[in-house]
Amino acid sequence: MKKRLHLDIRGRVQGVGYRMYAQDEAERLGLAGWVRNTYDSSVEAVAEGDEAALKEFEKWCRRGPSAAHVTSLNAIYSDASDEFASFSITY
Repeated sequence: MKKRLHLDIRGRVQGVGYRMYAQDEAERLGLAGWVRNTYDSSVEAVAEGDEAALKEFEKWCRRGPSAAHVTSLNAIYSDASDEFASFSITY
């Protein structure tokens, strides 16, 4: 059963390639959705797919790429809407 995951990721997550690496990880896991920088220097992501893959994506997002330093992550799971065909970086 497909689920949806909404993430708010805080810390040193902008200017370190976080979105690009998150997109690569989401695609590797077969997820669809998006990731973007926010105006308050955090990163926001929405992903849909298999629940096990979403859990793996959440785990990766808690670490991020090597140059990042994640200080907090808020994760909200809900039912999938099937509105995404791929995973992209949005602005």
